Amino acid sequence: MNGSGEIKGGWVGKILRIDLSKEQIKEQPLDKELALEWIGGRGWAIKILWDELEPGIDPLDPENKVVIATGPLTGTIVPSSGKVVVASKSPLTGGYGDGNIGSHLGHMLKMSGYDAIVIEGRAKKPVYLWVTPNEVEIKDASHLWGKSTFETEIILREDHGNDIGSIVIGPGAENLVKYGVVITEYGRAGGRPGIGTVLGSKRLKAIVAHGWNDIPMADVDSAFDLAYEIRRYLMSNSGYRKWVEQGTMMTIEWSQEANVLPTYNFSEGVFDEYMNIGGETMAKEYKLLKKGCFSCAMPCGNLTVARFGPFKGTWAEIDYENVGMLGSNIGVGSMDNVIKLNRIADEAGLDTISLGSAVGFAIELYKRGIITKKQTDGLELDWGNMDAIITLIDRIVKREGIGKILAEGVKKAAEKIGGEAIKYAIHVKGLEVSAYDCHAAPAMALSYGTSPIGAHHKDAWVISWEMRYGREKVDRNKVDKVIEFQRIRGGLFEMLTVCRLPWIELALDLEYYPKLFKAITGYDYALDRFYFIADKVYNLMRVFWIREYGHWKREYDYPPRKWFEVPLSKGPMAGMKLSKEDYDRLLDMYYEARGWDRNGVPKISTLEKFGLTDAIKVVEKISTK
Repeated sequence: MNGSGEIKGGWVGKILRIDLSKEQIKEQPLDKELALEWIGGRGWAIKILWDELEPGIDPLDPENKVVIATGPLTGTIVPSSGKVVVASKSPLTGGYGDGNIGSHLGHMLKMSGYDAIVIEGRAKKPVYLWVTPNEVEIKDASHLWGKSTFETEIILREDHGNDIGSIVIGPGAENLVKYGVVITEYGRAGGRPGIGTVLGSKRLKAIVAHGWNDIPMADVDSAFDLAYEIRRYLMSNSGYRKWVEQGTMMTIEWSQEANVLPTYNFSEGVFDEYMNIGGETMAKEYKLLKKGCFSCAMPCGNLTVARFGPFKGTWAEIDYENVGMLGSNIGVGSMDNVIKLNRIADEAGLDTISLGSAVGFAIELYKRGIITKKQTDGLELDWGNMDAIITLIDRIVKREGIGKILAEGVKKAAEKIGGEAIKYAIHVKGLEVSAYDCHAAPAMALSYGTSPIGAHHKDAWVISWEMRYGREKVDRNKVDKVIEFQRIRGGLFEMLTVCRLPWIELALDLEYYPKLFKAITGYDYALDRFYFIADKVYNLMRVFWIREYGHWKREYDYPPRKWFEVPLSKGPMAGMKLSKEDYDRLLDMYYEARGWDRNGVPKISTLEKFGLTDAIKVVEKISTK
């Protein structure tokens, strides 16, 4: 490890470098400054991509890089530490893109001796990466190319055993559908902004690791004591039983009651058939078993099986976002049908959120007469029409007919179709909005507008707090809460690279994480230090977007037009829509709190505070145009 002094634990000390064009494998010592000043996960991803990417490259060019990054707590005895971050320049948005995924890959990488993998180039033929403590090999994947994610993982397990960690891509990413994700363990997905698609462009079908070395810990006794204390707290929590029964699926009923359940392409916030696809119905009638990631103390995975109709016997892992976007958002009110659609998406390796948005967008355009039966190649699109929806998804995966347009994401599809289409494209910066309608939730709309990867709840799921605080209020408290959650959810957890759900769902005290960090690494960081680093990461992510776009507009931080222009017509919030004036007030306050100018560009003084010298040069260049 570079730098003075030795790191006692947490990080294992090496980054693996893979150049697929040159078929070159290298090991790089982990720089101590990268570890201590950027922590891991998202922090490493943005720093590496910022430092190493040529500005303005096409995301699908070989020169783009994919970063697979663990954190200092990943793979240890810390509860819910089975996370890994996947990141790249996004083919869907053109900006910074990442996602985390719960799997066994993170700890298997670290037990193989690597904290992260950086991948560049393009293989001459399909390959996959095999990583162990003894060898790293670029292996032929010609026999896997074209196969579903499920088939691929089965074959990899037959070849390498069940004791592996892996991420794989499916035919959707191979065909360069812009919202291809990576899949692990038959249904866990990550990398919404098209990280799987970047791997597809590189002809990299999978990354597979099998490790057996210990991950060092600075103070083993303290780490064990803290882990035991946390597990005991979580499993004795009054909400624990319902959580393991339903996981995030309980949010269907909550969203219906709060009038935020995405329905008919985010036209409404309530769905008449919500009970058929809700958490209670799933738990009582469809759930086979619960699944958890590595070291999970509160498993949230719902493995479900269709019981009735033509898809009887089909199984898939589902959660709230899957069901909201491939259920109510496209008018599907049958759990059996929702399970089938999730299975199709997972096998194809497509993001269920973006896919549900693309399908909903197409149905609304068809019903409004903006696209015709001729443009859909004879498909009669309608809410809940399973035959048409399945056919449409198949065309998206294969990029055929209208599917070729929808494979680009709703922003680019709307631009291609033209006319009124843009009004019904539900996205921010090109990333489709995840499953919360914000006609009457301005703080959550701000969360989507200012998310550093495009519209995603991962960074600041503020909507539950907003319902309690007062959805009608427009004040600095809402802005401060959005930033607070971004520091915690998008900063602390994404850099330590552990699951945020113990804190969110069962109110685990955040002060445990500095204690765990000290026990594992030997370094004593207060929460404020993590928040400072999180703010640095957010500023660098923002300037990454500015650098790649070559300019910046305030409008890029606006939520979808529909929420401003087309009011809800059903439910307790009927008649409500976002106020442009109120949203601008929130955005002004957000920029001020962040130290950004009125267009959302970080001020020189802000970047100086974080020591982001190279970012200053980019901002100065933009400011002079």
